[in-house]
Amino acid sequence: MTQGITAWSDVENGTVPIDDGELFYEAAGTGPAVVLLHGALLDQRMWDEQFVWLVNSGLRVIRYDLRGHGLSATATGDFAHHDDLRALLDALAVERAVLVGLSHGSRVALDAALVHPDRVAALALASPGISGRPFTDPFLLGHLREQAAASGEEDGVERYVEHFLRAWVDGPHRAPEAVHPGLRERLRAAAEANVEVHAEGTGMPLEAGAAERLGELRVPTLVLDGDLDSRDISANAHALTLAVPGARRVRIPGAGHMVNLENVAHFDHALHDFLSSLSR
Repeated sequence: MTQGITAWSDVENGTVPIDDGELFYEAAGTGPAVVLLHGALLDQRMWDEQFVWLVNSGLRVIRYDLRGHGLSATATGDFAHHDDLRALLDALAVERAVLVGLSHGSRVALDAALVHPDRVAALALASPGISGRPFTDPFLLGHLREQAAASGEEDGVERYVEHFLRAWVDGPHRAPEAVHPGLRERLRAAAEANVEVHAEGTGMPLEAGAAERLGELRVPTLVLDGDLDSRDISANAHALTLAVPGARRVRIPGAGHMVNLENVAHFDHALHDFLSSLSR
C-alpha cells in the first residue's frame, strides 16, 4: 500500500551537495517519482497546492529550490540547472522522474530532458520557458528593462519585485488590483526574499538551447498555459505543441502566468489526468 502524507512530519527534507554548494529539497511518498520545478525568483513553496495531493495519489514527490533560490546555495560561478537536477536525482537514488515545471522550471525541465534523456520519464510544462528562445513581447521587454534599471538603486528591491509581479503575475491583460491580493503578496514575499538572500550571486546558468532541439524530445509531454498570460508564453506553448511528438496542450481559463495557483482546480485536473495516463 502506498504511503501518503498524514502529517508534515511525514515529509523528508534536507540538502544534497552540488558543485560549490548544496540544494535544499523536500520529498514524500513512494511510487513513481515526480519532481516539481519552481519559477524564477520563487521557491519550492509555490507547489504547496499540489504537493500533498500528488503524494496521496501514490507518487514519490520531490520539490527543491533551484541554485540561487530559496534555501539552496547562491551561485558563485557558471553552472547548469539541469546538471544540478541530475545531482539531486543521483543523491536521492531516483533513476527516472516525471518533471513538472512552471515558467523557468519548465525551461530547466526541457534542458534536462535533452541533456539527460535517460533520467526523464515525462514532462508537464506550465507557462513554459524555452532556453534559446528570446522574449519579443513589448510588455515583457519593458518590465525586464525596468527591472534592470532598478538594480543597485536605493529602492531597487521594491521596484525590481514590483516589475516582476507586473510581468509574471498580473500579466498584460490585468491591472494589479484585478489579481487576488493574497496571491500577489505571497509571491511578492517569496521574490523579495530571493532577491535579498541571493543578490550577491555570480555566474551564468549554462543552457541547452532547447528552442532548436524540441523535435528531439521523445517523452510524453503536457503543455499548460493561461489565457491571461503574455503572447510570448502563448507562443512557447504553441511551439512546443507543434514540435514535440505527441505533445498535448491544455489552456487554463482565468489564469495568467501562475496557472497552478490561479485556477488550481483546472490545473490539478489536467495534471492528474496526464499523470494517470502514464501508468495505463
